[in-house]
Amino acid sequence: MNEITCISPIDGEIFAKRNTLSLKDAKDKVQLLRAAQKAWSARPLAERISLVMDGVDAVGKMNEQIVPELAQMMGRPIRYGGEFGGFKERAQYMSEIAEQALQDIEISNDSSFKRYIKRIPHGLVLVVAPWNYPYMTAINTIAPALIAGNVVALKHATQTLLVGERLVEAFISVGIPKDVFINMYLDHDTTSRLIDENSFDFVNFTGSLRGGIEMERAAAGTFTPVGTELGGKDPGYVMEDADLDAAVETLIDGAMFNSGQCCCGIERIYVVESLYEKFLQKAINIVENYKLGNPLEPETTLGPMANKRFSDEVRLQINEAVELGATAHIEVFKNDDAGTYVTPQILTGVDHNMRIMKDETFGPVVCIMPVSSDEEAISLMNDSEFGLTASLWTKDVGRAEKIADQIETGTVFLNRADYLDPALCWTGCKNTGSGGGLSIIGYHNLTRPKSYHLKKVTQ
Repeated sequence: MNEITCISPIDGEIFAKRNTLSLKDAKDKVQLLRAAQKAWSARPLAERISLVMDGVDAVGKMNEQIVPELAQMMGRPIRYGGEFGGFKERAQYMSEIAEQALQDIEISNDSSFKRYIKRIPHGLVLVVAPWNYPYMTAINTIAPALIAGNVVALKHATQTLLVGERLVEAFISVGIPKDVFINMYLDHDTTSRLIDENSFDFVNFTGSLRGGIEMERAAAGTFTPVGTELGGKDPGYVMEDADLDAAVETLIDGAMFNSGQCCCGIERIYVVESLYEKFLQKAINIVENYKLGNPLEPETTLGPMANKRFSDEVRLQINEAVELGATAHIEVFKNDDAGTYVTPQILTGVDHNMRIMKDETFGPVVCIMPVSSDEEAISLMNDSEFGLTASLWTKDVGRAEKIADQIETGTVFLNRADYLDPALCWTGCKNTGSGGGLSIIGYHNLTRPKSYHLKKVTQ
């Protein structure tokens, strides 16, 4: 048994701590979940949907507690009101498409044969959720997994230690059986051991590339399917006919919101040469007016990064780039404490030999480069080990579609960025990982197909 501790980025003090489960206790929880799964999946689909949505509403009723708690745990300013809007939108959409997504695929039913394909729940789903959007990322899998008839074990990130407790508390309060959805405090070794011993029927992991690799290694040889979303180095491309003001406002917000701690945050912006100087100046004006400070204060627009080790990496990447010739355009903010409170930064004079244009930065910094053509922009956008989203800016939809077809990414946005549409599959390629959440495909990934080939006896 180990102790895991959430250190608040606001003041560096301990905000919460919990004891992890021993391997034996964790296995006991797994057995409770397995014992509960058949009865849960036997309930009518409509009943499961109703209970899940009641659980979602119960989370909403906790929002006044959740919002400042999130600020304490990971630093997002309270002025943004938490995550409940997106949290409910995603669960609501998945509930609305459940009947269609999970219905039998009928092939034939004639005098000789009845043939069809059922969607069967995997059984026990492990959700390993991240700290940066701890409620929205978790519900992406929790809601459709439960609706499809699975039971769920939730392991949440240490930085957002209390989120799992809140979610389970809310869902159990509306009548979901306590052994159907369990929050588990697990250290990395115990998690890997459980996966290696085939304790779960599906694993969904959102987090770092290194963490995803460890999940894949643990599952190797078990045939346990693993869905991963491991971050990105997402680009934006601004073309000559773009709505410049909208492009600057949206892309800079996409780069800086949540202190840049977004998997699909914008980290690289390529601007056609004719708009480059105007784009840059407008971007600087926006960032210079941010208010860096305590996220519990309503006027704060940019809070601290979640952990000092994250802010240390951001500063290191910026300093390396400047030493190699990049220009930093934002003067150090007065509240920058050389710790978790980081000055938002815009860099130019960058190139793809710099680590800040290659590695995921995951902080409040964006790099802006001029480009001369679509071909150059496509080549630079694809020059990354990651492939989550890309944001294109033009009035020409046909041109955007042609470019989109050539970009190695899971999602392409046109004239918007940093948004998860629950009707579309949330997926990536390359080192962003594999699998897909939400949409009808999310249900397909949380179930397995089972074919029925029934020959009728006729006399």
